[in-house]
Amino acid sequence: MLYMDYAATSPLYEEVIQTIAEVMRTHYGNPSSIHRLGVEAEKLVQTAKGVIATAIGVSANEIICTSGGTESNNLAIKGVAYGYQHRGKHLITTQVEHASVKEVFAQLAQEGFRVTYLPVSSTGRVQLEDLRAAICEDTTLVSIMYVNNEMGAIQPIQEIGQLLMAYPKIIFHVDAIQGIVKLPLQPKAWGIDLCSASAHKFRGPKGAGFLYRRAGINLQPLLAGGGQEYGVRSGTENVPLIVGMAKALRMSMDNQMDKMAHSYRLRQRLVSGIAAMPELVVTGAHQDHEAAPHIVHFIFAGMKAEVVVHALEQKGVYISTRSACTSGESEPSEVMLALGASREMAMSGLRVSFSADHQEQEIEQFISALQNVVRDLAPLRNQPVVRKEKRV
Repeated sequence: MLYMDYAATSPLYEEVIQTIAEVMRTHYGNPSSIHRLGVEAEKLVQTAKGVIATAIGVSANEIICTSGGTESNNLAIKGVAYGYQHRGKHLITTQVEHASVKEVFAQLAQEGFRVTYLPVSSTGRVQLEDLRAAICEDTTLVSIMYVNNEMGAIQPIQEIGQLLMAYPKIIFHVDAIQGIVKLPLQPKAWGIDLCSASAHKFRGPKGAGFLYRRAGINLQPLLAGGGQEYGVRSGTENVPLIVGMAKALRMSMDNQMDKMAHSYRLRQRLVSGIAAMPELVVTGAHQDHEAAPHIVHFIFAGMKAEVVVHALEQKGVYISTRSACTSGESEPSEVMLALGASREMAMSGLRVSFSADHQEQEIEQFISALQNVVRDLAPLRNQPVVRKEKRV
């Protein structure tokens, strides 16, 4: 089996599995309890937060543990929108956000908030001029993802943070779920106020995530209850998964720059192998500083993406058509449409995502499997709709 769908989810480190099992077995106390078992569990939570905070250069009391990326994004966006609506009701995001952001803004728009959706370039990047032009007197929140989950485009987060420093009343949220670990991330230095992450994207457990909240930012809680997590996220902390998340993050961050360089080398070989097939078109940015090291997106024009996915599956190779959260939809990719692709092209997108643990021979194995699938399916496709030299 060759699993290359790491942007959807990733296998847990064996050490993380063992740690979670041990905490489940031994430290089952409620962190809010005042007896010894409770105190020990609370210490584990605080230690885990310290590990997470150190990894991204923030303070432990700025880490809020959640159930994952969707909750982190909901808490950040709704928490600011509701908590600061006395300042204004204008919000800014982009046309290419993950569903856990896009759908939140759609809900807020129905409740009377004004939402500006920034366009992106043909490579999927936001332009600073568009953001500057969109800012109004009553803007309270800018929410922009670090790495697009479908195309792998890197947004200019550092530059956006610098721009927003001139607007101290605007809160800057970054969905870093696909970017953390894979790329450098410095929330404080980059002017980020809120930052979302999900453990299962970096070989941690599903059901665990965190939200970095800069000290001084007030969020309106989404859940009422016992007031855990500084009163922002009520509910008994999931101690085993929080500890497992911290361990996975620490392990993933070891030798981060070496892993990033290795991943970019794999990406370059993968891109060249795909680009060599006349039937396929690699999409998005080709420059390393604009494309994430672990995601490659391409189009097999005239062929439904799910047909390719299942043909590769027959050969033991696993990839995605787009975000795992939307891969079951029959509609074209909204991300591709935002990049200017036709409806037909937006139905034919495929995403390959891998880890720094992959090696060159596995990339060669994937290219060989893809060549065989393309050869078998090419006669069955509709008329090609994309010239080879065209970029989308």
